[in-house]
Amino acid sequence: MNMIWLFITSVLSITSVISGQKTDTSNIRVFPAMNQTIAGVFQVSSLNHLNQPHYAFNASEARRLCLSLGVDIASKAQVNKALTRGLETCRFGWIDEHFAVIPRIKPLSTCGQSRTGLVIWRASVTKHFDVFCFNESDAETQLQDATTTSPLSSSDDSTHSTQTTRSTSSSSSPHSSSSSAPQTRDTEAEPARYGSSAQRSAGGKVLLITSICGLLLTAIIIIVYLKSRRFWSQSSDMKQKQEYIETEDCTCVKSVEQTEEDAQDEEKIQVEDEDKETDLSDSDVTEGP
Repeated sequence: MNMIWLFITSVLSITSVISGQKTDTSNIRVFPAMNQTIAGVFQVSSLNHLNQPHYAFNASEARRLCLSLGVDIASKAQVNKALTRGLETCRFGWIDEHFAVIPRIKPLSTCGQSRTGLVIWRASVTKHFDVFCFNESDAETQLQDATTTSPLSSSDDSTHSTQTTRSTSSSSSPHSSSSSAPQTRDTEAEPARYGSSAQRSAGGKVLLITSICGLLLTAIIIIVYLKSRRFWSQSSDMKQKQEYIETEDCTCVKSVEQTEEDAQDEEKIQVEDEDKETDLSDSDVTEGP
């Protein structure tokens, strides 16, 4: 019964992993738009019932969300690189190193306490923030474009980044509660959509590997249980045999002791008989003529 329950628990854990890969993308929004990532980095926010972004993902949920979109959660180095290329937001987002960051170019009192650069918040992993995701294919494409574009087109890209920065400067304060309505201008952002087929294939491989690991773990637990049960069964048999041998030894000792006692009793009887015969002989000699 315990093994059945263990197997059911393992199956449920695998199922939870599989279900965690499927995320409803109708209530999330990305910035910049999915096809306008900066160095492959984009920020994902959850939308409330008023269709406004609010903090809704803990550290593990943030990672699963990026995987469900066919991409990875961004690292500190990746977000920092995007910052140098113009990415600026006013909302904290989880990154791969399990802390939240805000990329800031210009100081603003309502965004990261007027600090610039990569503002870090080492909060509990259960706290809710947005998440920064990383699309590797976009980063490679942008790198190739950067090596082939002319100075004029580079200037246009810089102008576009400046416009993006201005559009995010009026977003909500990072320290405001998730239930408050943030003042943001995300009208250009669009609902997240799935990545390329290659990225979905990578996510499928991760899911397959996770499922196989779960099954292997279950098999190992079953084998260990059966071996331990067999060991305890053999130990019990050996204990019973030992008790039987001790009982036999005790019985043999008692038999030997009883035999010795019987022999001693017989010797006593013989001695007494001899003593009686001796007394009778002595009495006959005394009563003679």
